[in-house]
Amino acid sequence: QVQLVESGGGLVQAGGSLRLSCAASGRTFSSYAIGWFRQAPGKEREFVAVINWSGGSTYYAESVKGRFTISRDNAKNTVYLQMNSLKPEDTAAYYCAVSYATGGSYYFTANLPQSINYWGKGTMVTVSS
Repeated sequence: QVQLVESGGGLVQAGGSLRLSCAASGRTFSSYAIGWFRQAPGKEREFVAVINWSGGSTYYAESVKGRFTISRDNAKNTVYLQMNSLKPEDTAAYYCAVSYATGGSYYFTANLPQSINYWGKGTMVTVSS
C-alpha cells in the first residue's frame, strides 16, 4: 500500500496563492497516476489535476487550467499543486489520490473518484473575498 499525506492548505484572500504538497510513502509501482480532487460543502467531489509519475504528462480541470500547476519531485517522492489567482469558488477540501490501474489517469480526468482506492486525509483551502 501507499500512504499519502497532504499539507499546505489554509486561509488566503482572493487573488492569492497557495502550494499544496502530497508526500507518498510505502509501496509504489513504477507507473502510476497521482493527482488531486476537491470537494466543497454540499457539492460533489470533482477532479482538479493529475500527473503520470513516469513521463510527467499532466491534465487539468477546465475550471483551474491556467491558474493551477501540478508537478512532481522524484527525489522527494512528492507531488505539488501550485494554486495561483485563487477564487472564493476554489474553497474546498483538497484530496491527494493515487491510481495504480493501467491508464489510471483516466479515472481522474473522467471524474470517477469511486474508481480510485488510495487517498490522503485532505487539506482545507479557504479563499476569502
